[in-house]
Order: sequence, then structure tokens, then C-alpha cells
Amino acid sequence: MLEDFRSGVVALIGPPNAGKSTLLNQILGEKIAIVSPKPQTTRNQITGILTRDNLQIVFLDTPGIHKQKGKMNDFLIKSAFAGLESSDVVCLVLDGDLYVRKPHLIAKEVSLIVERLSKVEKPVFILINKVDKIKNKNTLLPLTEEILKFFPEKDIFYISALNGDGVAQVLNKVARELPYGPPLYPEDQVSTVPLRFLAAELVREKLFYLLDKELPYYLAVQVEDWLEEENLVTIRAVIYVARESHKPIVIGKRGSRLKEVGTKARLELEELLGKKVFLELWVKVKPKWTENTGFLLSLGLGGQVV
Repeated sequence: MLEDFRSGVVALIGPPNAGKSTLLNQILGEKIAIVSPKPQTTRNQITGILTRDNLQIVFLDTPGIHKQKGKMNDFLIKSAFAGLESSDVVCLVLDGDLYVRKPHLIAKEVSLIVERLSKVEKPVFILINKVDKIKNKNTLLPLTEEILKFFPEKDIFYISALNGDGVAQVLNKVARELPYGPPLYPEDQVSTVPLRFLAAELVREKLFYLLDKELPYYLAVQVEDWLEEENLVTIRAVIYVARESHKPIVIGKRGSRLKEVGTKARLELEELLGKKVFLELWVKVKPKWTENTGFLLSLGLGGQVV
């Protein structure tokens, strides 16, 4: 019955590469947020919606919180902390495997978040992720003790966003903290992310996997044309690079890398859309785009993708 229905917003926050996007995809059972082994893959606040019998949880996947400077990074941090303000519950996702191997990083990464969370008057849960990678489970006790120094009296959950271990317990706990109220979205809606945005993100994801070092962080992708017919979707997208020297690297020898990116993104889009996709990619140079406020806003940075 509607009077028993609970609905609310849950912010997934944490350092870069903690597994927030993987967790969101695991919860929803489908991919709406791109992932890669590289930090700071997520640039926008992504909404994912889980609806069950008497429950709707609206998840906000946010960019990783970090110390790096620059206008784009300022936008990312703003987007991440905006999730704190608009949510009913906060889940702080931490990379347990990383902290077991490099305990000194706990203070470095978590200190950026502690002060903001101390001012949050709403339930906060600590999710220690990637426990599937931790071979010696005895290391979890000292890890937990160290994290509790920063977040005393907070509930801690051990999860694997990759295989789903521990996620059900988190959802049960979160559900009990949400207010009673009607659903915020139709029950069959899984995300507010537009398909055009998701197409651009899938292209960017493939670039993250195929390019080395810092270059992926200086790439942006925008869909310029989208034509949907009965059995075919034609998509034309531009890959923006910050320097002329980046362009041949993205294109590859005789266009090989660009072709590989396009093929992998196209196959995933065809599975998503359920029809054939013609994907055309162009590479353009846009100097200093990471410091261009207007361009960053056009990418949807600094807020929720709607």
C-alpha cells in the first residue's frame, strides 16, 4: 500500500576509483555508469533508480573526491559534495584493498571527506569495497579500527561491488532509513541519464581503457547528431583533445585506435538500444578545454545529468 511506501535519495560518495559506479551498476543490474581501472572516470552526477514492492531508492553516483587543482576538478568536487546536500542517506565507498596494501593513504584520502561528513545530519554508512581482492581477511580488523578513528559510531559494511557480496545487507539497512512517501519516478525507470549522454560516456570509457597515462583525463566526448529510425540509430560524436599532439594518438596508426574505440562502443550501444547503430567519430582539438567554464557546463559538469 502507498502509505507503507518508502522513497528517498542515497548519495554514493568517496575517493576516486573506490568502485562507486561499479556498485551502482551492480545494484541496478545494468550498466548506466561507465567504469575503468583509472581514477576519476566519473565526471558527472549520475542517477540510478531501484524500485521494489514498497520501496524506491534513487542513487546518486558522484565523481571521486580528490585534491587536484584546476577548473574541471573544481567542478567535479562541487558535483560530488552536491550529492550530500540533496540526499536522505549517504554511503561513503572506500577501497579496502588499496588501504590494506597502502594504509598511509587512508588519512590522505579520507581527510578530504571527514569534515564535510561531520556536518551532515543524516544517516552515513561506510562501505569498505573490494573485499573480494583481500586474501587475508585478518587485515580487515586493523583497517576497520583505522577507519573508525575518522568515523566513530558509524555502521561499516564489507562489500564487493564487483560480485555483489554484502550489497543486499546495505540495501536493507538503507531502506529502513528512508522516509515514507510516494515514488519519485515511474517504477519502470532505471535512470534519468539521456541516451545521448550515455553514448558519449561509452565512447569515453573505451578511450580510458585504450589510452595510457594522463591522456584520458584531457579527453571529452559530445554527441552532435542522433538520428533514430525504425531499425537504425545514427550517432555522430566528437572526441575533444586539449593539444594537437594528442590527436594522432587518439586516432592511431591509419585510424586503428579510433576504429577500435568505435567498434567497441557501437557493439555495446547496439545491445543497449536493441537495434543497429552507425557510429561516426571525429577528433577535434579544443585547447585548454579543462579550464573553459562554458564548455565544462556544456558537458554537464558540476551538477546532475538530466
